[in-house]
Amino acid sequence: MDVTVVYIHVKLEHLADFVESIGANHARSVKEPGNLRFDILQSVDDPTRFVTYMAYRDEVSAKAHRETAHYLAFRDEVADWMLEPRQNVRYNGLLPAVD
Repeated sequence: MDVTVVYIHVKLEHLADFVESIGANHARSVKEPGNLRFDILQSVDDPTRFVTYMAYRDEVSAKAHRETAHYLAFRDEVADWMLEPRQNVRYNGLLPAVD
């Protein structure tokens, strides 16, 4: 399993726009072949901070996600809304095991 955790810090004036945009990206991403999980978390203490947890069956599926039209459009749309660059951390998912 290929997992990416992304740490996101959004400018306050773009908070509502970001939530709408990532929601549209999420709706399409969860329908992709190989997608196992796509969670979007918003900090209780600082609503401008988000974490996404994306799990794909394998590296090929994760790479395919990063090449989809909806992801590329999302990435470009939100680029100027970031307070700081997004931090992507990749992991090998160990458990639960994927067939």
